[in-house]
Amino acid sequence: MGTGDAAGRGALDRSALWLVPGEISLIAFAWLLTRVDAAFAGRAYAAYGGIYILSSLIWMWVAEGSRPDRWDVTGGAMCLAGAAIILFAPRGP
Repeated sequence: MGTGDAAGRGALDRSALWLVPGEISLIAFAWLLTRVDAAFAGRAYAAYGGIYILSSLIWMWVAEGSRPDRWDVTGGAMCLAGAAIILFAPRGP
């Protein structure tokens, strides 16, 4: 893997513009998190962690060409299950 060149291409031999959608997504998430009631922000951020891990595995497969193995998939599923428990668990008054 290279470290980039004068044409603005990074280690994945893609234009640096490939980063723009990710940056927009992070900015949107940060802004949306400021819209959440402070009592729920921690849960929203924890759920984001599960989604972030899944997104990272998809990125690894699509952008880097490295197919996730069974342990990657198992770990990702466990993270999503944990995020679902945090978000949807019944809570008392």
